[in-house]
Amino acid sequence: MKFIELQMKGFGKFHDRTISFQDGLNVVYGKNEAGKSTIHTFIRGMLFGIQPQRGRASKNDLYSRYEPWENSGTYEGALRLEHGSHIYRIERSFQKSKKELRIIDETLGKALEPDKALLDRLLCGLSETAYNNTISIGQLKSATDAGMVSELKNYIANMNTTGSMALNITRATDYLKAQKKQLEVQLVPEAARSYTSLLSEIKTLEKEISSPEYENQLPVYQQMRTDTKTLIEEKQSEKETLLQKVARGRQVLSQNQFSDIQSIREYQEKTQDVFEDYQRLKASCEKKSLRIFRIAMFLLGTCLLACGAYFHTLGEWNPVTDILFNMNIDFPEPAVLAVLAVLAAVCYLSGFFSLWKGKRLVKETALSAQVLKESFTRHLGDGTISGEALDAFLGRMAEFERLSSAMDKSDETISQLTEDISGLQAKQNNCSEVIEQQQKLQWELEKKLELLSGYKTQMDVLRRTLAENDRLSREIAAIDLAHDTMTELSASIRDSFGLYLNKTASQLISGITGGVYTSMSIDENLNAYMNTPTRLVPLEQVSSGTMDQIYLALRLSAARLIQSEQEEQMPLIFDDSFVLYDDDRLRSALKWISTSYGGQIIIFTCHQREAQMLTANQIPYHLISI
Repeated sequence: MKFIELQMKGFGKFHDRTISFQDGLNVVYGKNEAGKSTIHTFIRGMLFGIQPQRGRASKNDLYSRYEPWENSGTYEGALRLEHGSHIYRIERSFQKSKKELRIIDETLGKALEPDKALLDRLLCGLSETAYNNTISIGQLKSATDAGMVSELKNYIANMNTTGSMALNITRATDYLKAQKKQLEVQLVPEAARSYTSLLSEIKTLEKEISSPEYENQLPVYQQMRTDTKTLIEEKQSEKETLLQKVARGRQVLSQNQFSDIQSIREYQEKTQDVFEDYQRLKASCEKKSLRIFRIAMFLLGTCLLACGAYFHTLGEWNPVTDILFNMNIDFPEPAVLAVLAVLAAVCYLSGFFSLWKGKRLVKETALSAQVLKESFTRHLGDGTISGEALDAFLGRMAEFERLSSAMDKSDETISQLTEDISGLQAKQNNCSEVIEQQQKLQWELEKKLELLSGYKTQMDVLRRTLAENDRLSREIAAIDLAHDTMTELSASIRDSFGLYLNKTASQLISGITGGVYTSMSIDENLNAYMNTPTRLVPLEQVSSGTMDQIYLALRLSAARLIQSEQEEQMPLIFDDSFVLYDDDRLRSALKWISTSYGGQIIIFTCHQREAQMLTANQIPYHLISI
């Protein structure tokens, strides 16, 4: 198994940062505070997740420490790794409100169900505790040489007796013995006395107190009343806001002389009718045929009068009478003059009638124009009469209609809010009544409790003593059972795991120390010795650098044991693990690690000497600078 790429969308100081690894040895170099621990923790988080603590512990827990600096909404990332012949992408969101885990098989191009079987296979059978104590390797944390000896001996003892570096069998045994001794001191053997005189009364009173009617519902209804009051205030505020909005809307409509949507539509229709009349009247006024007709009538009438005058001057015989006489029609001169006069009068009357009708059209057109100008000026601010003005007017009326519809809907909402507020007020009043009843019941309960306390005062000490004796006896028996079980398990593990630990760790120590120490021995008292070709060296006599080498060998031994049945092994991760190594030890360790471990290796360091030493010894590696 190997890691391919880290994609930190948001984690600690990193935002949208990608880091790629290669096969074999990878050196991640960065100065102090550059973010090496952040990257190391991100790998652990992608494999096992990060659970936030509760209470005070949440202020400085791992989850809070690595929340994104820039945007807490991007607390997530992905890890691409190769396992077997497939490439997988593990995606996690660490946010409390959106925890997600997705595993995608990129080789097959599909998402997989992230169940325990799949996770165990991808994690090579390691739990988070085993990961932290085996392949994720740091340095010994004790600052002094004496402290390092104590820590390393405790580590060896735990590994040899429990098979786990996370358990301390010696400390657990001592704790159980101290607990047993403390409990035995508290036992009071002479406390077995009779205390049944008031037992019947107490049981009766306890039965009454345990009745459902005395169940304290006061906080529930107080909270309900508070919540209801809050809802009433919210809805009342919403209602007031709507009332103000409706008042402003109604004021706008009223200022424009509208009362409802029907009045708007009637006004719009009336204006449209006036506009149509105006267009028709204007077209009529602009017709040239009317002016031509009037002129023609006046000219014709004048001609007829002129002809009559001319015929009159000619006397009885004129061209007309001659024509009529030739046609054998007896039509005297006065009759001809009368006919011409009538025809002239008809022409003049027609001309005057047409002139009167034209003036009336002009007047009606002016009235329509005045009405339209007033409407357009009021609603558009411009009295220009045109088709565009009418369209703008109709758009303005549509706005008024929408405003009126919105006011109607707001009125409906206000009515609904009024009903809701009434219902909530009724609920609030009911809560107040229930709270008053609960307060009365709690007062009765307090009185009963005071009476019960008086009954119990006479026997409380004896009863509690007997109960405490019984509890202490059970705990002492449980401690004895736990001690015997741990002793048996420790002996069994020591017989099986101790041999493996000595053998495997010895092989690793020889390689890591460059043959300075050939093996490690642990006696029956769990004292550790380092073997040299000439003598046994007690652990207390080795240097701090050698202790760190032994620590490394033990963790690698445990990692091999835990992953022995797995087809693949997880990458080794070293986090400033070689701080206490001198150059010779570091050179030996790097050579040994690069040749003895066939899988991927990741070294986090704040020094450049690891990379320089690998280059000098022609050991291939991939350098990542942050």
